[in-house]
Amino acid sequence: LYQGGFRCNDEFLFMEVKIVKMVLSLGSNLGDRIHYIQTAYNYISEEIGTIEKKSSFHANDPQGFESKNEFINSCIKVSTKLRPKEVLVRIQAIEEKMGRLKTKSSYEDRVIDIDIIFYGKLICNEPVLKIPHPRYHERNFVLLPLKELGETKDPRPGFITNN
Repeated sequence: LYQGGFRCNDEFLFMEVKIVKMVLSLGSNLGDRIHYIQTAYNYISEEIGTIEKKSSFHANDPQGFESKNEFINSCIKVSTKLRPKEVLVRIQAIEEKMGRLKTKSSYEDRVIDIDIIFYGKLICNEPVLKIPHPRYHERNFVLLPLKELGETKDPRPGFITNN
């Protein structure tokens, strides 16, 4: 235990996991955006865990890149028995299955984007996995849905969100 949060290390990542509550953020700015998010909910329920609560949908302008396509975003609270890296692999598989193409190293339009915001009280800062999400606190399209879910407590010691 690290001041209220667990540090991300090999021992934690590969230990037996009981049910953990996590928060995922979902967004889409191409096609039938709400349909894509709802489809992702179904895949998450089938492949990752039980969705306990969903925020409403929020419309937002793209951040970090120029596009004429507005985003729809949502957050969900999920109970899972999967380890964090397993969740990441399954999220990436869902995105790929739904047609997400990564053609640039920067932000771009996408049919679906799924991010891990929180995974219990885990604090992880690995090259391929950062939990809590490193920029969630800068994004109203995440902060507003988090507030709806009642999930505003960051596990990092002394970290305060601006919501």
